Amino acid sequence: MDRSRILAAIQEALVEVLERDDIQITEETRLFEDLHLDSTSVLTLLMALEDSLGIEADPESLNMDDFRTVHTFANWIGSSVPLTA
Repeated sequence: MDRSRILAAIQEALVEVLERDDIQITEETRLFEDLHLDSTSVLTLLMALEDSLGIEADPESLNMDDFRTVHTFANWIGSSVPLTA
């Protein structure tokens, strides 16, 4: 899976989780500070991405540093799903 697909999936999941159509993200967007996610919305975001990307996330093994920005989050997803060109 390529990075653009991961970023598009994150965008779609954020629209769903935050129930807002006007969300625009960049890789520098901070999930907690800029989008005001909390622990519950992060879990909901993960469930949405599990469905759309076919990843499996064990909440017990998550590192909060992976959720600092869209960039770090996409990197974490990329480590869960093989990237393609």
